[in-house]
Amino acid sequence: MKTRLLVDQHIHGAFDVDFNTANVGEMMFASRELLKNGIGGYFPTLVTDSFANIRRQVAVIKEAAQKKRDDCADILGIHLEGIFINVEKKGIHNYEHFQPLTIEKYQRIEDDFIKIVTLAPELDEGLIDYLKDKNIKIQAGHCVGGNLDDCSGVTHLFNAMKGVSHRGYSTALSALINDNIYTEIIADGVHLSDDVLRLVFKAKPINKILLMSDALPITGSSKKAAIFADEKIYYDGIKATSADGTLAGSTTLLNKIVKRLAKIGLFAPQLINNVYEYHNFDIDGEIEWDDDYNIISIRKGEYKSAK
Repeated sequence: MKTRLLVDQHIHGAFDVDFNTANVGEMMFASRELLKNGIGGYFPTLVTDSFANIRRQVAVIKEAAQKKRDDCADILGIHLEGIFINVEKKGIHNYEHFQPLTIEKYQRIEDDFIKIVTLAPELDEGLIDYLKDKNIKIQAGHCVGGNLDDCSGVTHLFNAMKGVSHRGYSTALSALINDNIYTEIIADGVHLSDDVLRLVFKAKPINKILLMSDALPITGSSKKAAIFADEKIYYDGIKATSADGTLAGSTTLLNKIVKRLAKIGLFAPQLINNVYEYHNFDIDGEIEWDDDYNIISIRKGEYKSAK
């Protein structure tokens, strides 16, 4: 079977490269390694950080993106996950850097390469309308509010958000019943159980489900511990957590997520296409898969590679 190249719109790093601290050379290295795993494009995702560090990394990522090569995954824009989120659902994020959802605060790190912003809509103080006017994808995440009217999507459904209840409303419930909302899922077998995945696939139109990895810098490395989001995280071979057991993100790349979904009977090629439709772009290339959803070959532009 052949499909389009994978695109990961939510990834914090891999191969010991942390997108919050990487230099241009490290970004290019990560881009080459990601393409070897069938990922033809990605949105480096910045976790909560200081204004100064975010501005620095935006500049680094933009410079790396300009060095576009066929043997590297394309850097398609930046996903800003953090600083505008709710401390009640902070997850691994450092709340000391959280900011009010105001235009003035966003302008301190504003850049036209920021394409996705994850935020808590219930805390909005005028920022959402500003982002909408800039055609930035607004995603509800690390939040408790249930009003998604001004959102394009939801960040890692069920994780770091108010869950489904039989009374009242919540972020997760609103995402499930709104057919217009794109919904990220981390289908790594850790962040969502298989039964919850089946629920999502029953509730959501398949063309509104976004596969992403939420991969951490230790993904694809030999490390068992590392600093991420100003905190030490530990990898036990299955999951990465802080010392208190808080999940810190995934350690599974997108091609392995495809293989896992296929194993439990939930994969369809439309799931790869969805991110292209969400962002309205294309990448010249394709993946050839065997019957067990292992990658046989990858083509991107003039670049070809057999696994």
